Amino acid sequence: MLSEILKKETEPMIEAIYSDAFIQGLIRGDIDDAAVAHYLRADSLYLDEFAKLYALLISKTESKETVRFLMGQMAFLMDGESEAHEVLAHAINRSYADIIKDGEWYPSADHYIKHMYFNAFTREHIAYAISAMAPCPYVYRRIADMALARHTFETDHPYRKWFEFYVNDMDDTINVMFDIMDDAARSMTEKEIDVLKKNYIESTEHERRFFNMAATKEEWTGVGTHA
Repeated sequence: MLSEILKKETEPMIEAIYSDAFIQGLIRGDIDDAAVAHYLRADSLYLDEFAKLYALLISKTESKETVRFLMGQMAFLMDGESEAHEVLAHAINRSYADIIKDGEWYPSADHYIKHMYFNAFTREHIAYAISAMAPCPYVYRRIADMALARHTFETDHPYRKWFEFYVNDMDDTINVMFDIMDDAARSMTEKEIDVLKKNYIESTEHERRFFNMAATKEEWTGVGTHA
């Protein structure tokens, strides 16, 4: 299946994300507070747009089951995932609302969200946009799996619950997204499947850039530009 091929192809990229400064800083518990705040400012805006992307995709399917999935994901992003953000904010002793009030589209986040919007707006089949979106929950699930399997987190570890959140709440989302991609691939040409693969691999790289963006506290070097 296409999803299994993509999991294997991107596993080295996920290992690289895991080994990079942001995730390792969370694991050690010594990540720079400013890097965490930088991540939260960007990710709060990213998740808002991710929810809007789900809304855009409703018109691309005739499946009531898929529509229910898309609507459920919108609700989760608007309400549920803030729990993981609150863990990070609490760890740096700041109010989450205060951190994100000045959210910013930093360059890497800006590029990533536009990659997904391009597929939602320019390609009719829902699988194209899903192939660009699916790496997000999958990368978080894998990173959390790896961290909890390879490390023993003390009960009072400031970021333990962040990893636990993504182990517990991602499977249903990932399975549906991969099912949509796999079902589409069965009737697609090789050229069309190559686009799905490219979208997925690019988004996995965008995930790495997003975390590194936070670790380096990336900023626009010229005039600020927003998505």
